[in-house]
Amino acid sequence: MTILVTGGAGFIGGEVVRAALERGDGVRVLDSLRPDVHAASTPLPEGVELVHGDVRDAAVLDRALAGVEVVFHEAAKVGLGVDLQDAPDYATSNVHGTAEVVAAMARAEVDRLVLASSMVVYGEGAYRDAEGRRRRPAARTFADLDAGRFDPRETATGHPLAPDLVDEDDTLDPRNVYALTKLAQEHLAAAWARSTGGRAALLRYHNVYGPRMPRDTPYAGVAAIFRSALARGEAPRVFEDGAQRRDFVHVADVASANLAAADALRRMPAGAARAFNVGSGVVTTVGELAAGLARAMGGPDPVVTGEYRLGDVRHITASSARARAELDWAPRIVLEHGLAEFAAAGAAGAREHDRAGVAAEARRGGAAR
Repeated sequence: MTILVTGGAGFIGGEVVRAALERGDGVRVLDSLRPDVHAASTPLPEGVELVHGDVRDAAVLDRALAGVEVVFHEAAKVGLGVDLQDAPDYATSNVHGTAEVVAAMARAEVDRLVLASSMVVYGEGAYRDAEGRRRRPAARTFADLDAGRFDPRETATGHPLAPDLVDEDDTLDPRNVYALTKLAQEHLAAAWARSTGGRAALLRYHNVYGPRMPRDTPYAGVAAIFRSALARGEAPRVFEDGAQRRDFVHVADVASANLAAADALRRMPAGAARAFNVGSGVVTTVGELAAGLARAMGGPDPVVTGEYRLGDVRHITASSARARAELDWAPRIVLEHGLAEFAAAGAAGAREHDRAGVAAEARRGGAAR
């Protein structure tokens, strides 16, 4: 089949492209090649058609969708953001962009959509109180965070809450601008499916990592930030107390989930939009991730700083049982092996970065000094 991958020159989109090529699909990529996302130029694999343009451009989308059977919508501005001044860019890139994508799909009569959503739509993860009842905590306060009280507490009693796994039917409670835009993307996809009789899989990615993860951008994920620090010979700086619970899933497993979802859409009823958590199923703390990377790269031990970002959530891990059952998908890469590969790629990237810097300095005449 012929597929379109928006954002197909990026980190996750590029992995979807490679996986689709390996199984024999025809692949077209639509990508704007934004410099804040593509810190370095990465050529697309041979046989991939590139449409260079923005998902907010209806004419470009119409050209990119010609002859396409499935759309993998990966293009988005990602990360928590630097400050609130990022909000307009998040809204136009993610919400306006997705609105243009589904409108163009309706014009082209393409009826299958795999959407890259995120765990951030849940806000804080699920919790249980001392009696085992499910609870959704209120947002954390400056006062608690300044005092080093990082774990959510029950509002009425002040007792700590125990983290639990989130499932797809839990309450959605996005707590930052990026999260709001990801939930808006889901709603747009669902509206498109209902209106056109299409079928949409909404893949809520957990913390995705992998060897080609972007480095040295203000929107990089925590794994990339730690890796870049270690490549510079610096200790990774871990916010809060390092006990934040996450699920780190390898990008190759995320790509295989995308292809499994595209195949499963054929079996879904017309007009359906179904959410799926995509994670490794293994709970890992941020501190454990930093320590594992430090060991793999032979670098200094992490430093726990106690710093925080108000928009961050404390714990978010989820069950991927629905994806296993309905998509016939399971993650294959264990974290220890994935981190070893990730670390090796980071060390190689640092050497390449240094060589590029030396070459640039030479071009400016620095080598003559």
